[in-house]
Amino acid sequence: MSETSQNPALAAILTIAASGFAAGTTLLAKALGTGALGTPLHALQISHGRFLFAFLGFAIAALILRPKFTKPHLGLHIGRSSLGWGGVTLMFAAASFIPLADATAISFLNPVFGMLFAIPFLGERIGPWRWGSAAIALLGALILMRPGAGALQFGALIALTAALCMGAELIFIKLLSGREKPFQVLISNNAIGLVIATVAVLFVWQSPAPLQWLALAGIGALMAMAQTCFINAVRLADASFVSPFFYCALAFATLYDAVVFSVLPDWTSWCGAALILASAAILAWRETRNRRA
Repeated sequence: MSETSQNPALAAILTIAASGFAAGTTLLAKALGTGALGTPLHALQISHGRFLFAFLGFAIAALILRPKFTKPHLGLHIGRSSLGWGGVTLMFAAASFIPLADATAISFLNPVFGMLFAIPFLGERIGPWRWGSAAIALLGALILMRPGAGALQFGALIALTAALCMGAELIFIKLLSGREKPFQVLISNNAIGLVIATVAVLFVWQSPAPLQWLALAGIGALMAMAQTCFINAVRLADASFVSPFFYCALAFATLYDAVVFSVLPDWTSWCGAALILASAAILAWRETRNRRA
């Protein structure tokens, strides 16, 4: 990346905005899944709304911008989109059981899982710093799972599985990186995800109320804006620089949950989240140091 194309300040702002938008999708998913906006909707239907309206947004953008598309690598797109759909659906389901701050903190494990998957699938070697950060993150997740806490433990397990799916998705994203332009990757991901979500939602479909349709559209719009902001942020600065700013999603999730649902994190949530964030900070510091070296 040339120096003239870099704009770290704007990249940081875009990443923080992306984290706020992403946390907003989880907030709306919780409202839809817990019955705050009417009869509770199944996570599969919430996920379908996310892909439907996000795809419509990108399709309209494609009609206006008329970008040039190359031949897509269909196999990689299907693998990436399947895992992404699974991760999103499970994350939305988890939001109905546990505080948004806990679900968001557990979702931050996906880079750790991505690192672990990179060993067998990409042949990457993991040093002691990365192994140490992974151990710290998993300990934080174990604390957030609250062994013996009934529904909270179940919800945290769902969030952990979501992070596992999103971590595996990172392998496909890495394989797609450089092969296709970002916009093509985005619209392909949302198109394939919509097909998968449409088939899945047939088994649980119920007619949403007008306010629920609005919330579903909001999820799709917020996710599209989050993806757009983050991709543009990566274009303006190195990924190792912008990635830590995305952890602001935890602050947004905590704020949203407190304002809308009057849910405040307890000491267990703070301890678990602190360990996961510490792990992320170690990874970010190590990656930055390695790139400079």
